[in-house]
Amino acid sequence: MTWPRPAGPLVLRPPTPDGLDQVLAWRNRPEVTRWLLRTEVDPDAFRSAWLSTDDPHSHSGLADLDGVVVGTGSLWVRDAMGQTQGDAWRGAEASIGYLVDPAHAGRGYATAIAGALLELAFAELGLHRVTAGCFAANTASWRVMEKLGLRREQHGVGDSWHAELGWVDGYTYGMLAEEWRGRPGG
Repeated sequence: MTWPRPAGPLVLRPPTPDGLDQVLAWRNRPEVTRWLLRTEVDPDAFRSAWLSTDDPHSHSGLADLDGVVVGTGSLWVRDAMGQTQGDAWRGAEASIGYLVDPAHAGRGYATAIAGALLELAFAELGLHRVTAGCFAANTASWRVMEKLGLRREQHGVGDSWHAELGWVDGYTYGMLAEEWRGRPGG
């Protein structure tokens, strides 16, 4: 994978201890964790996981704006569903995730990060399909997905546990490589 990589006005770069300290300054705040599955992270475990380079299926970076880390982006490659004859389904799919510091929200950075992750998945890694999910009430997140052309594939009614809200609806979005190539600018 090529680092650093452009993401609109941002640059996605590999994680560093200093960059992760910048993320940890806002990562566990309630306005950030409200829509995350992992609501709080231990700083030492967080640093260790992000700095580990053992997993060839994990591609995570920090979103940098002139030396300030304003977000994160992650892509996890996995096997698609497939029959055992052949192996085209092995490592053919990925899921993406993105997070933006609330101080920098509303500027299109999540869209830029997610767009760069799609570029990585389809143009560089040659994957067949990418998915992303969110709580249905996380309007900002699903708007990013729709803006980038991902299709809402699943609306799970009461399928997601939220610590404050109880059982809530969840969305899953997806995009195929040919859809990415066929979009304007693709």
